[in-house]
Amino acid sequence: MSEPFFQFEQDFIDSLRCVPMQVRLKLDTCGVKLKLEHWNHFTPAQKQHLVQQPCQSAAEVTRYRQQLQEFVTQQAGAPAKSLEIEPHPPWLDPATVPEVVREQARAHEIVLPVEQWAELTPLQRFALIKLSRSSHENRNFLPAVKEFGLRG
Repeated sequence: MSEPFFQFEQDFIDSLRCVPMQVRLKLDTCGVKLKLEHWNHFTPAQKQHLVQQPCQSAAEVTRYRQQLQEFVTQQAGAPAKSLEIEPHPPWLDPATVPEVVREQARAHEIVLPVEQWAELTPLQRFALIKLSRSSHENRNFLPAVKEFGLRG
C-alpha cells in the first residue's frame, strides 16, 4: 500500500513528472541513486508500480531494489548507481530533530519542538529533511510545514 501524496506535490502528481517523496524515501531505503532522467524515461505503469510497491521489510526492500534496477537497465542500458543505506536514518528517530531541519525552520522563524517532530510520520519527517537540504529546491519547506500542521 502506498502512502498518500502530499499537497505540496500536487503540481506534478497527475503526470508524475517528478519523483514523489514516497518514492524518494524508498530510494533511500533501498540504496539507489535514481536520476530524474531515469524517472522520466519510465512508463506511467512503471512509475505507478514504484509508487505502490512496498519497501519496508528486508524482503520488500530487496524486491524493490531489483525491480527498480530492472526498470533503469531497460531504459538506460545500465543500472543506477548505488547509495549507502543509512543504518539509522534520521526520519526514523522521533526523538531528535535534525540540525538541517532546525536551521531551515529558523530561517522561516519557526520553532519545531521535538514533541511536534515525534508526532510526524516517518514520511513527513523524511520530506522535511529532504526539503531542508541546500542541494534541494526547498521552496516547498514552508508549504510542507503548514500541511503537516506544525506551528511556528
